[in-house]
Amino acid sequence: MRPSGSAPRPFRPLITLLTDFGARDPYVAAMKGVILAVNPEAELVDLSHEVPPQDIAAGAFFLAAAVPYFPPGTIHLAVVDPGVGTARRGLAAKAGGHFLVGPDNGLFHLVFREASALTVVSLENPAYFRPEVSPTFHGRDIFAPVAAHLSLGVPLPELGPPLREPVRLPFPEPVFSDTRVEGQIVAVDRFGNLVSNIPWEALKHWLTGRPFRLHLGSLVLTNLSRTYADAAPGEALALVGSHGYLEIACNQASAAGSLGLGVGAAVTIRCD
Repeated sequence: MRPSGSAPRPFRPLITLLTDFGARDPYVAAMKGVILAVNPEAELVDLSHEVPPQDIAAGAFFLAAAVPYFPPGTIHLAVVDPGVGTARRGLAAKAGGHFLVGPDNGLFHLVFREASALTVVSLENPAYFRPEVSPTFHGRDIFAPVAAHLSLGVPLPELGPPLREPVRLPFPEPVFSDTRVEGQIVAVDRFGNLVSNIPWEALKHWLTGRPFRLHLGSLVLTNLSRTYADAAPGEALALVGSHGYLEIACNQASAAGSLGLGVGAAVTIRCD
């Protein structure tokens, strides 16, 4: 509660940053410098700079897991861009009350897919870029200044024409039949938890209390745990992660390391 008589805190535009740049090099700092040179009042929040290099799918999954928890009006600047300098477009969008800026390469597909309303433009107005644009660093020279100008209230149509068909990520969708679900691992977090593409909301309706067998490599599980501690240390379990997807983990150990599995591994759930 604000103390009686105190003035409300002035609103500071919020810009998040997600990249695969890591923390060792000056790339993230350069982007932040560009943003603050345009809008010194911007508040910058690092989502992560440890997305695996060039892994667009991992970046897309990270964004989809984080964006909904930020307040409306937040600007999310994301750069995982193996096609930088090519003919791939840049985009800015408003999706469900959030703004997004970055390459049009599928990075925003999962956020766009869940948005109740979506407006996307192609970044084609150089008035909102840096004067000199490097073909190898659009994060600094295009996306960072565009995000900063958005934080000052520049409307999306000023940035470029409508982009009707943003690039879709070839994100694997689970397949449900009467007796089985076919999914796969789409992310591995820093704890070695294997996150699948099977959403709990769909899975719980499919299971309806039926006994099942979950197959992942040589692992077979027949129940869902509620917490990681429901298994003995080092033992594998399946549960619903905080992101809402089925995951396979090991209590106090890496499931990826213990099972020797990673992104792309098949997950099958059978009720036959």
